[in-house]
Amino acid sequence: MKLGLLGLAISVVHSGANAALPKEIKLDYAYYAPTSLVVKNQKLLEKALPNTKIKWVFSQGSNRSLEYLNSGSVDFASTAGLAAVLSRANGSPVKTVYIQSQPEWTALVVPKDSPIKSLKDLKGKKIAATKGTDPCLFTLQALDTVGLNKKDVQLVHLQHPDGKTALERKQVDAWAGLDPLMASAQVQSGAKLLYRNVGFNSYSVLSVKEPFTQSSPEAIEAVIKAYEQARKWAKANPDKLAQLLATEAKLPLEVAKLQLQRTDFNQNIPTAQHINALQKSGKILTEEDLVRKGTNVNQVVQQLFNASFAQKVVTK
Repeated sequence: MKLGLLGLAISVVHSGANAALPKEIKLDYAYYAPTSLVVKNQKLLEKALPNTKIKWVFSQGSNRSLEYLNSGSVDFASTAGLAAVLSRANGSPVKTVYIQSQPEWTALVVPKDSPIKSLKDLKGKKIAATKGTDPCLFTLQALDTVGLNKKDVQLVHLQHPDGKTALERKQVDAWAGLDPLMASAQVQSGAKLLYRNVGFNSYSVLSVKEPFTQSSPEAIEAVIKAYEQARKWAKANPDKLAQLLATEAKLPLEVAKLQLQRTDFNQNIPTAQHINALQKSGKILTEEDLVRKGTNVNQVVQQLFNASFAQKVVTK
């Protein structure tokens, strides 16, 4: 693989390489990003950086995570890869520096007694989805496979927990689910996964703003090291990870285990594989007019990644 093709050269010299660590590092944590829970719970950053204040902010979804990043409420955001692409395409200087996992965290969900049996049956129906997140973009990609688009359905923009509630109350016909809420709906109410496609689930990524890569490279390296510790621990301790997720998200252990069965932690350094996957998925952003006219989504995806930090600190 030629790194030059990716613009990810490991030999990048950071202009702020000798910059001191910031006095405070702000990160988000999320139930859909289990390694963030490990970093927070085990105080990995607090131990590694005893002289730096570590602040944690809870994110309900990628849209909230990116809002916090763009407003300066956090320095590091846990989001879906395609949501980060959408944010950068629409003007935010987002840079993805690390891959947390490859999850199958979203699918189209219907109640257990739903008469809806296929994607085509969704025509004219109400679908709950959180705008600007992987589940919403997943829905558009899924509909496209049967010749439908957002005009053929009624998208009801609700935050993920509210979408689950709306489905259970039969206020919508389908819901673009997100784990662990999706796993909870399956276990607790017998909800069914109408449509699954791992390829339409984008990666779980860790992103910062571009100026931060110049001003605080040491902070980025320290955070990636902590996330690598968490990733390796997660792989080695699946039962303990499930218990942690269940405790943090106040879920039955069975639900946490179902979510984690769908999560692959064999990811870390951004590569051509991740770029190609997002470029393929990114077509829907243009087709659905989710980005400004004339936007070159392939170029945006190339510009999104900076793998040099992970390349420097990750050890296999």
